[in-house]
Amino acid sequence: MNSNKKAARLVGILFILAAVTAVIGLLLYDPILNESDYLTAGAEHSRQVVLGAVLELILVVSAVGTATTMYPILKKYDGTIALWHVCFRFLEAVLIIIGIISVLALLTLSQEYIAGGAQNSSVFEANGTVLKAIHEWTFLLGPNFMLGINTMMYSFIFYKSKLVPRFIPIIGMTGAALVFTCSILVMFDVIEQVSVWGALLAMPVAANEMILAVWLIAKGFNDTPLLKIIKEKQNVSS
Repeated sequence: MNSNKKAARLVGILFILAAVTAVIGLLLYDPILNESDYLTAGAEHSRQVVLGAVLELILVVSAVGTATTMYPILKKYDGTIALWHVCFRFLEAVLIIIGIISVLALLTLSQEYIAGGAQNSSVFEANGTVLKAIHEWTFLLGPNFMLGINTMMYSFIFYKSKLVPRFIPIIGMTGAALVFTCSILVMFDVIEQVSVWGALLAMPVAANEMILAVWLIAKGFNDTPLLKIIKEKQNVSS
C-alpha cells in the first residue's frame, strides 16, 4: 500500500509537471512560430526557443512517466487497456518529439537566413512553412488526438476500479471525448485549433488532469479495491 501511495504522488507530480512545461514551452516558441518575421525573430530569440524545446522534452519524460508509473496498478484491473495506454502514450510522446525537432530545425533555418544576409528569402520561407506545418500537425495529433485516446483509457479503468472518486474519471472521459472531437473538427477545418472553441473543448481534459493530480498527491489511490485484489490473489494461491 505504501508503494502505491508513492506511485500515486509521483503520477500527480508528473501530471502537473507535464502541464506546466507544455504551457511555458509553447509560450517560449512564440517568436519563431507566431511572429510574421519569424525567420529573423527566431535567431534573435534562439536561447528562448531552445529553452522551450528543453521544457517540451521534460513534458515528454513526464508524459511517459505517468503512463509507466500507472501501468502496474492499472493492469490489475484491465491488462489490455493498461498496455494500450502505455503504447499510445509513447506514440503521443513520439509526436511531440517530432514537433520539437521541427522547431529546432526551424531555428537552424532562421540562423542560416540571418548568416546569409537574408538572401533568397522565398526559399527560406518555403522551407519555414513546411517546418511550421509539421509542428502544427504534431501539436494536433499528439496533445489532442492521442491525448483523447490516452485519457479515455486510464479514466475508464479508474471509473471501473474506483481507485479514485468516480466524478474524476467522469470528467476525464468527458474531456477525452471533447478533445478527441476537437482534433477531428480541426482536421476537417471546421474550427481552428487555437481558437475559442478549441480552448473550450480542451478545457475539461486539462481540468481533469489537474484535479486528478491534486487528488493523487493529497489522497493517493483508494486502498479498498487494491486490498480486494490482494485478497483475491491470496485466496487463489492458497
